[in-house]
Amino acid sequence: MRISTVIYSMKQGFKNIRRNRMFSAASVGTIGACLFLFGIFYFVVANFQFMVKTAETSVGVTVFFDKGISQDQIDTIGDEIRTRAEVASITFVSAEETWNNYKEKYLNKELAESFGEDNPLKDSASYTVKLNDVSMQKDLVSFIERLEGVRQVNHSDTIADTFKTFNALVGYVSGAIIIILFGVAIFLINTTVTMGIAVRREEISIMKLIGAKDSFIRAPFIVEGITIGFLGSVIPLVFLYFMYNRLIDYISGKYNNIFRTFQFIEVNGIFKTLVPLSLILGVGIGFFGSYLTVRKQLRLKEGK
Repeated sequence: MRISTVIYSMKQGFKNIRRNRMFSAASVGTIGACLFLFGIFYFVVANFQFMVKTAETSVGVTVFFDKGISQDQIDTIGDEIRTRAEVASITFVSAEETWNNYKEKYLNKELAESFGEDNPLKDSASYTVKLNDVSMQKDLVSFIERLEGVRQVNHSDTIADTFKTFNALVGYVSGAIIIILFGVAIFLINTTVTMGIAVRREEISIMKLIGAKDSFIRAPFIVEGITIGFLGSVIPLVFLYFMYNRLIDYISGKYNNIFRTFQFIEVNGIFKTLVPLSLILGVGIGFFGSYLTVRKQLRLKEGK
């Protein structure tokens, strides 16, 4: 496409926006409202998933060894576990540490001293293994149980299944809400572009009579849709950026007891993903909404 054609398409696209100010503003406002709600929803989902991921790192498995096993054999088991992709960290807890921890938690001083130098938990050395992803727990447990020298592997399937189910539910709900929001936005784009075509119908008919290509006629309306989509994505991003930190501070202060142990994603971290995602969605809605409407209204056939 020549530069002159591009400039013409852009001028006509902007002219269409000015000509249909009311519908253009409504379209920008609708896309902006949809993306604003999407941004709020993204804040919630991203932070919940971040919290879940953080909580997952506290979930792990405990590996106990056969009686009489040597320290070299224990080290070998540890090295084999470390090679697994599921493993985030592995910590060795000696029998002495296990006994000391047990005494501090469950025994009074007199009862603990009555054991003297004896360690009733002398065969309770273990590895505590933290996972990268709790959904990988089953595979890791199966691997560890097959290792020579491993007596028992303690783990919780209930916790792993709960996290897995929650993440799947969040994904389904997110998808449903996004589809509904952007369905409304595309409808408004459709209405705006249709109005622009109606206003220029006579001009378009003349252009077709003198041999103008369909792509030449279509381009200004696509520029119009993309511009509306771009504006509709930038405006809510500005509001969301300044709102995010205040929102987190408010929630942390209001519900301090609940969120004391949880961390929220920093503003730069969350907008690193939200900005390109919102721009792609906004411009994409503008493009496809206008493109499909133009094809329908002008009865253009692909490939002409």
